[in-house]
Amino acid sequence: MRKTLLILFLITTTISFAQLPKNLLIPSKENYTYDEYDGSIYMKSRYKESSVIDEKSSSYDAKLKYNILDDAIMHSSNSGIYELAKTPTIHARIDGDYFYYCNFKNQRGLNRDGYYILIELTDQYRIYKRLTLDITDPEEKGPVSSGITEPGNVKTITTYYIEESGIIMELPMNKKGLLATFSDKQNELKEYIKKGKIRVRKEDDLIRLVARYNALKSDETSQNRSLLSTADGNR
Repeated sequence: MRKTLLILFLITTTISFAQLPKNLLIPSKENYTYDEYDGSIYMKSRYKESSVIDEKSSSYDAKLKYNILDDAIMHSSNSGIYELAKTPTIHARIDGDYFYYCNFKNQRGLNRDGYYILIELTDQYRIYKRLTLDITDPEEKGPVSSGITEPGNVKTITTYYIEESGIIMELPMNKKGLLATFSDKQNELKEYIKKGKIRVRKEDDLIRLVARYNALKSDETSQNRSLLSTADGNR
């Protein structure tokens, strides 16, 4: 799967790496707001040797890291700190993760723009994951004693989505929710989960389960084989 994504990443433009041009960048700065909290607002704290593809020009080497709080891909160079311009034509590969800025809509037609990490690619559908943060502020002590009882906490939340033709649907990370989402094949998937010892909270197993659902839908004679057609669109 990673090999397939890498090939897709490279064929979108010429394979010639150069320094990242300034016209793809917006001046920025490091965010230190939550440095004293447990956890981090960054996917990984250090800048990594990465690659950027601009579909309109070429491929570039760059030092990058992903800022989850600001939903921004940060770039460090000798001239300062920047972030990549947020556009669907500019992609990034950081430490094996493939970032795409997408203008998705949910099933209710609401905009869900932002960076998504592509983890599965097929002719019928794609699976992405998106990172957000759950931030808990420090808890202050009562009037008897001053100070802080517990430090603040920054926790990364990973949400998975299935996408077809620019429409996304959140994938529940529990067996009951997934079976309800794919209710038209509930019995078959329940058996598949049991026999395959599928753990839906595990990324690879989630991918396998969606692939199985797609295979079951492929056996239908109806032309409407959308994997999103059975859901209620609440997300």
